[in-house]
Amino acid sequence: MKLQAYENPVLRGFSGDPSICRSADGRGYYLVTSSFEYFPGVPLHYSEDLVHWELVNYVLKRREQLDLTDVPPSGGLWAPTIRCHEGRYYMTTTNRTMGGNFYVWTDDPRGDWSDPVFVDLDGIDPSFTFDGGHVYYYGACPAPDGTPGISMMEIDIATGKALTDIRFLWAGSGNRSPEAPHIYHIGDWYYLTIAEGGTQFGHMETAARSRNIWGPYEGAPCNPILTNVHTRNPEIQCTGHSDLIQDQNGNWWAVHIGLRMAQKYLSHIGRETFLSPVSWTEDGWPVINGRRWVEIESAGPLLPAYEAKEEPVRDDFEGDQLELCWNYLRNPDLSRYNLKERPGCLTLRGSALRLDDIGSPTVVCRRQKYFDCHMTAKMEFLPEQDGEEAGIAVFLSNEFYYKIGKRRENGEDFLVLEKRAEDFYQQVCKISVEHEKPLYLGIQAERLRYTFRWGYEESDVAIAGYASTRFLSCEVAGRSFTGAFAGMYATGNGRDSAAKAAFDFFEMKPDEESRFADLAT
Repeated sequence: MKLQAYENPVLRGFSGDPSICRSADGRGYYLVTSSFEYFPGVPLHYSEDLVHWELVNYVLKRREQLDLTDVPPSGGLWAPTIRCHEGRYYMTTTNRTMGGNFYVWTDDPRGDWSDPVFVDLDGIDPSFTFDGGHVYYYGACPAPDGTPGISMMEIDIATGKALTDIRFLWAGSGNRSPEAPHIYHIGDWYYLTIAEGGTQFGHMETAARSRNIWGPYEGAPCNPILTNVHTRNPEIQCTGHSDLIQDQNGNWWAVHIGLRMAQKYLSHIGRETFLSPVSWTEDGWPVINGRRWVEIESAGPLLPAYEAKEEPVRDDFEGDQLELCWNYLRNPDLSRYNLKERPGCLTLRGSALRLDDIGSPTVVCRRQKYFDCHMTAKMEFLPEQDGEEAGIAVFLSNEFYYKIGKRRENGEDFLVLEKRAEDFYQQVCKISVEHEKPLYLGIQAERLRYTFRWGYEESDVAIAGYASTRFLSCEVAGRSFTGAFAGMYATGNGRDSAAKAAFDFFEMKPDEESRFADLAT
């Protein structure tokens, strides 16, 4: 078998909890990932070689499908699963904050999906297996005695109603947090794979099997079948939460999460989607990447290369719809975002909400996909009343962000650079600026710091200040499952804004990436 080199991760930037299925025509693959508090929900990617992916849709684009009202950071949508059965696509997930487990369906994954069908199964990380005319629905749901593990029932796929009692399947191999189950009927066996150890540095993937889908399940003697715990290369950590797929050539693969470290034990990019080959032991157990640690430079029996459409480096806002790479915080008030008022510009009008607030402040943002990149925007903003503000920001949540923008105070306009890390606030600079002139605002990202710049001309910008990337890392923030986003914002800082900010472009351009250094700081 000829192995070819490829580079992980195959999806950069926050793209955790991947799930994959073959397309109905057999030519390609669809992949979904978690979206938590961001809207639209559940990004949908397509590929024909498993390595090069393009964002083609979101599964949940209507408020009726996805209520994110006041969900906290890393609340909302957790861990989707996608499957294709008899030409119809199904996606199931958990709205952790509002409603529980549900699924939606469509015959055209690039079009609209159905309204949610809720399922009466507690827990998280739901999945389903279509087998022999039956639909089995299961997730991380404890046993009646409270034992953590995987529970399952059969459902009517037309209604979501239970056709059997809920039965407990497996408690895992003995590690904490058994979750993210998938069951595959391969030959005479039903294989159950799950994640264990929590989605931090103890993360791993384990497997069990049974001749009967209801069990009893026997754990693999080679468990864990994937982990980067105790790796000699600390650049990649937290591997696990996988989904298996067989390609057109009969080769097996796993998509799974991993975390690229910016520095030792800290990463602000977030959990990303990795691809690893799957092999089978002599006694019929799957192992991922040969049970070796996953690294950036990977190899496997690749399919012919697919030319995926890349997300734009620079968006000049020339269309009548935003590019798919843009996201909102929770359910947006779309009347505050306008591409038609000034052709070739995105116009934002701030509400009373700030970046600090749990709600949907006027923010449009995209994933930071590169440790080393520069982000630049041109903004025209003529604030009319005190408190009106607009600019660009890089953030992890409402409590961890950096922003640079223009604000009106006491009848004057100022360029302000401000940081927040939980209960620590700092105003790095406050510079008087001209009211009428447009501003160029920039954020230069490196592995360990951000540099903030501003000016009246793109070719003549000054440094406003610096900020460490560590305070946007998931590990510093605590219970954070997302990653850094960057984009544009507008706010009235406590009252509705009358003035509008017009952004002529936003660019996120990758620079030559520095390599990980095993730093203790």
